[in-house]
Amino acid sequence: MAMGSFSLGLERTFGAKIGTNMRNTLESSLVHLGEWLRGEIPNRGPNDELLLSQAEMQNRWFNEDSCKDAMHGCGAMLEAKVLRDWLQRYQWGAESNDVKRIGLVLAGNLPLVGWHDVMCTLLTGHEAVIKASSSDSVLMTAVVEAWQSFLPEGKKLKVEWVTGKMSDVDAVIATGSANTNRYFEYYFKDLPRILRSQRTSVAILDGSESNEEIEALGRDVFRYFGMGCRSVTKLYLPVGFDLNRLFKIWIEWSHIANHNKYANNYDYHKAVWLLNQVDLIENGFVLLKEDKAFLSPVGSLFYESFSDMSSLIAHLEAHANDLQCIAVRNPEDFRDSLVPLVPLGTTQMPMPWDYADGVDTISFLLGLSSSQKLKPSHVE
Repeated sequence: MAMGSFSLGLERTFGAKIGTNMRNTLESSLVHLGEWLRGEIPNRGPNDELLLSQAEMQNRWFNEDSCKDAMHGCGAMLEAKVLRDWLQRYQWGAESNDVKRIGLVLAGNLPLVGWHDVMCTLLTGHEAVIKASSSDSVLMTAVVEAWQSFLPEGKKLKVEWVTGKMSDVDAVIATGSANTNRYFEYYFKDLPRILRSQRTSVAILDGSESNEEIEALGRDVFRYFGMGCRSVTKLYLPVGFDLNRLFKIWIEWSHIANHNKYANNYDYHKAVWLLNQVDLIENGFVLLKEDKAFLSPVGSLFYESFSDMSSLIAHLEAHANDLQCIAVRNPEDFRDSLVPLVPLGTTQMPMPWDYADGVDTISFLLGLSSSQKLKPSHVE
């Protein structure tokens, strides 16, 4: 991909004809933001102890490790080659791209979980009307301000922060629970919208995994305390799989039990299940429970045995709307799956084109026609 094509995409971002020098400056701003997020600038981004402390004070789930992991993950999307590979997939100059006000209702279950929606909105030249989660406004604000700092003087990101009613927006991207989504469907029924509900991820083991692959799976399970839609909350294991093997390899995650909120969840669910005489396997930092459900509570991990891989895949595809991705030893062994398959250890490392719920956010934003009559709406 030629660098000029990448710059063309950024030219469309700001909706104006600009010279080569300016295109290079805009490209540089994103690359520099990636450096900031990955901690390559001293005392900034994940190296900023005050920022990390403020984020954790706002949300006790956002400990230092979680914040750093999230920032590094967002920064990986801003490697120059990754950006080029992503943005070259779109026809940036094919249609009119007048500015729309895009309402963004962000989730707060993970640090910076709403960043991708913010980035997509601004990259397509629209104004981001951001209703940040009360659990994740510190980091989100810091990243947007950092991006602004890398732009040339006089160029401003089109951002409005709202804390109350969201009004006069032309389209909406919102993430919430099933109950919240019913509320969104009602209030935004007259607007183009992307509404995302709760999903989770699972892993399939075939018994031939190396210790290193099992260790990698631990990152999918325990990173962010298992609270993300890309967190593995259920394992599918071949009949006869030795669960003790997991415990031995995952002992490096035993420190997670020292986190007060995680420990409270662990103790609560252990007490309830034991009171109800539910069979459990536990090791002090995770409860393993045999269960047919996909989503296990924090502090626990569901598992289920299988004997036929084809039947299992068919079952998971029938529930594709409940799943974000499936972690497996070798994704190439599964073709044309309705649910994205990723290698063990990589569920929490999406690229910018790995869109949540499989909905292409950039295409949605570029497709907002200037001829549409869009009605204002609001949300409390």
